[in-house]
Amino acid sequence: MSDGGDGAAKDRLTHDAGSLAADERAELERLRAEVALLRSRPVPPDAASGGRGGGAAGTGRRHRPGWRGPVATLCIVLGCILAPVSVLAVWTANQVSDTNRYVENVAPLIHDPAVQGALTDKITAQINARIHVQALTNQAATALKDKGLTRVGTLLQTFSGSLAGAVGGFIHTQVAKIVASPQVANLWVQVNRRAHAQVVKALSGQGNGSITISNGQVVLNLGPFIETVKKDLAARGFTIVNSIPAINPTFPLFSAKELVKAQSGYRLLNDMKIVLPILSLLLLGAGIYVARSHRRALIGAGLGFAASMALLGIALAIARGIYLNSVPDSVLPANAAAVLYDTLVRFIKDGLRVLLVVGLIVAIAAFFTGPSATAVRTRGAFSGGLGWMRASGERAGLRTGPVGLWTFEHRHALRIGTVALFAVIFVFWGRPTAVVAIVLAILLLVVLGLIELIGRPPVKPAVLPQAAGPPGG
Repeated sequence: MSDGGDGAAKDRLTHDAGSLAADERAELERLRAEVALLRSRPVPPDAASGGRGGGAAGTGRRHRPGWRGPVATLCIVLGCILAPVSVLAVWTANQVSDTNRYVENVAPLIHDPAVQGALTDKITAQINARIHVQALTNQAATALKDKGLTRVGTLLQTFSGSLAGAVGGFIHTQVAKIVASPQVANLWVQVNRRAHAQVVKALSGQGNGSITISNGQVVLNLGPFIETVKKDLAARGFTIVNSIPAINPTFPLFSAKELVKAQSGYRLLNDMKIVLPILSLLLLGAGIYVARSHRRALIGAGLGFAASMALLGIALAIARGIYLNSVPDSVLPANAAAVLYDTLVRFIKDGLRVLLVVGLIVAIAAFFTGPSATAVRTRGAFSGGLGWMRASGERAGLRTGPVGLWTFEHRHALRIGTVALFAVIFVFWGRPTAVVAIVLAILLLVVLGLIELIGRPPVKPAVLPQAAGPPGG
């Protein structure tokens, strides 16, 4: 009987212990659920401090408005405002202080048909205005009549207008060929290179030399081009052009209204060409550092930086329309004026496109490395896909061995080093474009994916089940 009683008691104890363990597990799960629910809700300041100034008051203060948010926002906004100003300052400095950059900017203009046509029309008009073909024809007709050749003189005088038109057409055709020749293209580069110093004088309010400010326009002296045309026409047998005296008409490059207004700030911009970009980056960095959430601040800074570049592009488009409306067709044809403006600001457009793409890449990268559900699911999908590829390779006999284990152990350092390396490559790239920035970002993702693919986590040892005790205790 004692054995039976003992067995029943043991069964009751075992049942009670099992029930107690089940109750404890249920209670533990309930407490975990409550903790998770509390963490997902904002904690009121009074509840966090217990209605008193106790030790939990610090928890309530974390949710009170502080100085970090406004200061971070101010720094990021100022940095984004200075970003387009920095682009303009660097462009101005490059156009003024770097002769090679300036010449590279204006050199393609001479190859554009609209600019060639405008130059041809201006040079032809200057030559025709000084040859006076019809007046010379009338003089020849009068001389023939005086010598008794009345019918020939009358016939020549009758066709003097047509003859003048034919000569004018011949001159225009020959000038167009000369303007489109490599000789004039080289002369264009040489004249602009010599005149580069005059651009500085124009920006600083002085206007003497090959490039001057005339009637609200920055103009280029065409004297050297007309001399080249005269020599070429004389070599073709049209020696009458040798009687034309030296003339120096001008060819407008761009409107000087805004330039004259900006002359007072030119020196400041030229001096600040290095300070402004650094100050903009420092403000953005300070805003990200001060912010409570560095990742959110980085996303905001990237988007704000990209938006500032977009606003600069809109401002350039508005300025283009204002410039084209300010130049009358008698001064410069609309198509030539558009080509001149677009060519002169093309480096600004290239730069703002690059910076816009960089800002978007930074914002996207910061978002997808964050804790949001979308970012976590995206990273999980990539990680799962790479894990599947690694497992498939291992089943096929492709194992990374010690290299994979080393890569997994040092994956964080490898990621940081890879990002830093690509950043250095981008910074020291000669003249990166938006395409270069996108390609580098894609290559960076590929390299990071390879690090994840090669890095093989160590195999965890299997946990053996504990051996059961002897029956009956």
